[in-house]
Amino acid sequence: MRAACCSCGQLQVTTTGEPVRISVCHCLACQRRTGSAFGVQARFPRDAVTMTGRGNRYVRTADSGKTVTSTFCPECGSTVYYELELVPGFVGIPVGGFADPDFPAPRISIYEAQQHGWVILAPGIDHERDVD
Repeated sequence: MRAACCSCGQLQVTTTGEPVRISVCHCLACQRRTGSAFGVQARFPRDAVTMTGRGNRYVRTADSGKTVTSTFCPECGSTVYYELELVPGFVGIPVGGFADPDFPAPRISIYEAQQHGWVILAPGIDHERDVD
C-alpha cells in the first residue's frame, strides 16, 4: 500500500499492489504539467486506487487524439492523478506525489524526441518513441 498527495495534503490517493508501469515522459505537455524537463508517473489499475479530498479536473487532447483528464488540488495546484482515454481502467500518479525516495525506478522512457539534450537516463531503461 502506498499513499500520494498534493503539496498541502488535501487531495490524496492510496494505492494497493505494485504499479503496472512506471515511466519517464518527455512530451511537452508533461513538461508544462510538472514545470520540469519531464514527468515521472506510475500507472495503477483503477480498482487499486482510492481518492480522497477535493479535486478540480483539467481535460486536454493528447497527441493520440484521445483525452487526458488530470485531477489537481484546488488549494495548492498539485496534479495528484490523471486518467488516459487511450488506457481505460488505469490511473496515472506522478511519482513525486509519493515523496518516497525508495519508490521503484522507471522502466520506460517515452516521447524522447522532445527530451532535453542534457537529460541522462539510467542504463537499462527501455525506450519508446512518441506513444503514451
